[in-house]
Amino acid sequence: MRVELASKIILNPYITEKTFELVETEKKICFIVEKTASKLAIKDAINTLYEEKAISVNTARTIYGKKAFVEFESVDIARNLATKIGML
Repeated sequence: MRVELASKIILNPYITEKTFELVETEKKICFIVEKTASKLAIKDAINTLYEEKAISVNTARTIYGKKAFVEFESVDIARNLATKIGML
């Protein structure tokens, strides 16, 4: 996947107190994504943009847009990525 396409899929991280806890407790980071993006496209976009492998993706439609809860292999990977994107 090209970086331009991945940037259109992953819009921005979603930052709240609850999403801070998800990083430490469940190895997950929440992103606002394009509303037509599939779970597979989201996984590929995360791999392209941040060079980290996502284990699973869960999505939810909210008033803020489509949220993607992306799970990583370990808490350390999730914490490092959250720091890199400015969440922590």
